[in-house]
Amino acid sequence: MTRPLHLNAFLMSVGHHEAAWRLPESDPYADVDVEHFKNLARIAERGKLDSVFLADGPVLWDQVGRRPSGVLEPTVLLTALAGATERIGLIATASTTYNEPYNLARRFASLDIISGGRAGWNIVTTAGLDAARNFNLDHLPAHRERYERAAEFVDVSLKLWDSWADDAVLADKANGVWGDAAKIYPPAHSGRFFRVAGALNVPRSAQGRPVLVQAGSSANGRDFAARYAEAVFTAHQTLADAQEFYTDLKRRAAEHGRDPEHVKILPGIVPIIGASAAEAREKEAELNRLIRPDYALPQLATLLGIDPSELRLDAPLPEHLPDEDEIEGQKSRRTLVVNLGRREKLTVRQIIARLGGGRGHLTFAGTPVQVADAISSWQDAGAADGFNVMAPVLPSGLTDFVDQVVPILQERGRFRTEYTGHTLREHYGLLRPENRNVPVPALL
Repeated sequence: MTRPLHLNAFLMSVGHHEAAWRLPESDPYADVDVEHFKNLARIAERGKLDSVFLADGPVLWDQVGRRPSGVLEPTVLLTALAGATERIGLIATASTTYNEPYNLARRFASLDIISGGRAGWNIVTTAGLDAARNFNLDHLPAHRERYERAAEFVDVSLKLWDSWADDAVLADKANGVWGDAAKIYPPAHSGRFFRVAGALNVPRSAQGRPVLVQAGSSANGRDFAARYAEAVFTAHQTLADAQEFYTDLKRRAAEHGRDPEHVKILPGIVPIIGASAAEAREKEAELNRLIRPDYALPQLATLLGIDPSELRLDAPLPEHLPDEDEIEGQKSRRTLVVNLGRREKLTVRQIIARLGGGRGHLTFAGTPVQVADAISSWQDAGAADGFNVMAPVLPSGLTDFVDQVVPILQERGRFRTEYTGHTLREHYGLLRPENRNVPVPALL
């Protein structure tokens, strides 16, 4: 078997393509239907995928006319999915800008215990003024400040998850002693952004603590990922860009004293699967025909940092755009979109179509063999340790991937045919972290 391939199912209501909800097969109310998500999780588990992943943000996304906009709180939803599945990992997004460490660390520790050690936290700093205004702020905190807060937030969370020794619970009925107070380690943290005195009220889980995931690709995001992340979700349009990111992040991880193999890099891919390449392209064209540009245009303008009036649908991007340094929101995604438009000489209408399926992630239309070839080639070229699979339409796109692409990868010896572990760490080939408060016994 080659180096193990890792595959996550990125679940977004009825699919990642913004027009998926308009197809006859789609349920426009599925965004808040827990049974819909249970079904998706079971499909992904049937394919032996590493995890399911839920994006999130503390704001009403987009215009409600554009696509289904209800988003159930992900740790709550994943708790329901934990009871509907047995082995697949459960990753939720949560913001360090609009949460407090104690509450969030407790939620993820609870999900980790309920699921038997299958939880992961996708750490985001949350771009967008709309979110800031939901939390008593008039301005979006600066990009660097958001990452500085995120670093302290994660440091505090790690202290909280390590605030119980694995053997702190004695359950000694004869002597009437339930727990050993000497094996509880309050963080007593006092920093720039947070003060947290007491220990978490949830013990350590089967996998020690949730897997840490991160999705930023800016300079600040890369350094943050190199310090903390055990899996990195990223977006690339070209193999060369993906290789550069992969090499750079692995190097940065090593510079932080970490084993680069313990940082799994997983670009997003939107696989549009057909019995033939022509059928796949027609599926893609059908979805793109259903996009309403009047909804997409303002979002593109916001990403670029300009007024929507500056964009013309059948013209290229304006020649003069704000530099990445002038953007306080999604810096790396802004640069990806600008480079895409310039490199391929796309009109704004064409850019909107390209973003409609994956918002900057790689969209690939082809047969199951062609999709498997694309995944394999990126892994072999040192561009990915696996992929975040973003089915354009759900559930059919995920079913197609699990039933048609996964068996090819299994036959090639690239992907597991059965789960060999029970925790998300075991799926990713990660060690259970030692509690940093407990001395490691010396070797004799």
